[in-house]
Amino acid sequence: MTDRQDEFDPARIMGGLCGDGIIGLKGAFAPEWADSVHEDIMVLFEEAKAIPGGALPRGPERWYVEVQPERVRGFVDIATHPWFVAVCESVLGPDYRIVEIGFDIPFPGAADQPWHRDFKSPEATLKGRRLNSLAFNLTTVDTRQEHGPFEIALGTQWDDIAGARDDMFPDRRLWDRYVSRAVQKLPQRGDISARSALTIHRGTANRSNEPRPVLVVGVDAPDASNADHHDLQVTRGYLHKLPPGVREHLTYRVADDLEPVIQHHVIEGLLKPVY
Repeated sequence: MTDRQDEFDPARIMGGLCGDGIIGLKGAFAPEWADSVHEDIMVLFEEAKAIPGGALPRGPERWYVEVQPERVRGFVDIATHPWFVAVCESVLGPDYRIVEIGFDIPFPGAADQPWHRDFKSPEATLKGRRLNSLAFNLTTVDTRQEHGPFEIALGTQWDDIAGARDDMFPDRRLWDRYVSRAVQKLPQRGDISARSALTIHRGTANRSNEPRPVLVVGVDAPDASNADHHDLQVTRGYLHKLPPGVREHLTYRVADDLEPVIQHHVIEGLLKPVY
């Protein structure tokens, strides 16, 4: 088995996500493909800024926007990529559900975030020792150190931080643990990663002169409930054009015309910089 083939091996996938909490595939797409996604994201961000609740702050000069899959040219390419499918099936089972499409943008001036996980750890993970959701990330720029790379504390998806603020923000007394386990990720255009959103992580300060957009695709196992927090819309025409292998894994509502995605998941703990 070659190294590239090994990336699709369920044992390697499970080992990486249950161990470190993050895995990746270099060069999954062409850099030019990432450039087209970048173009879409920047247009969508300008639209979202003009709508109350369209772009939610995730700290100073950092925003998160949810979008409809048909507004992103590369969505079907992602959802049909053999590595994406292999990761979803290996960890979440054959009936996985795509529940969220969005993007995170730290602009110049974005500050270090506090260490956090993206939502409260479910019983399936805390007690069942099973991951029932994943987040896939795709950068649209070649990440450099000054961009403020994503930083993740390996293996901490299993940490029980019950009693912490919102069950998401570990007490500062625990931060040494995360600093000691932290690695910074410098993905390049065309790379894709998968992680448990429960692994403790943070965005770091963007000291460059350009934004660092990252496309996010959220996927659930059948017993997860993250779809309740999202509004993934499709038009009938787009739905009918989707390959069956994508349509059957999509959680959606059909809209005659696409409506703005109004977000409600404000994460108060991310709104202040860390000093």
